[in-house]
Amino acid sequence: MPSVERQRREQAGRRAERAAVWLLRLKGYRILAQRFRVPVGEIDIVARRGRTIAFIEVKARASEGAALESVTRRQQQRIGRAALVFLQRHPAYGDFDLRFDLVAVTPGNLPRHHLDAWRAS
Repeated sequence: MPSVERQRREQAGRRAERAAVWLLRLKGYRILAQRFRVPVGEIDIVARRGRTIAFIEVKARASEGAALESVTRRQQQRIGRAALVFLQRHPAYGDFDLRFDLVAVTPGNLPRHHLDAWRAS
C-alpha cells in the first residue's frame, strides 16, 4: 500500500500537470497526450503548436532552479526514448520539429514554460 507521503507527492504532481496543461493551452498548444507511459520511459505531456511537437516534463519544486536541475541526464534519456516510441505510434508527426521542454511549477507562482530545456542525445 502506498505511503501517505507518496500519495501526497502523486497528488501534487497531478496538480502541477493540470496547471501545466492549462498554461500550454493558453499559449496555443494542443495537448496530444498526457502521462504517455511505455516500458522505456514516460512523458508528462506531449503537445503540438504549429509544426512543433513538444515533449514536456513537469516539475513541481520549491524553486524554479530546483525544478530545472531536477531533470537528470538519465531522465532526459528515458524521455527521449519514450518520444521515439510516441513518434513510431504517430508517424504523421515524423517530419515535425521536435523539442524537449520543461514546465516548472513553484509555490505561489504561475507555471513557467522553459522552451528547449535540453537536447535529445
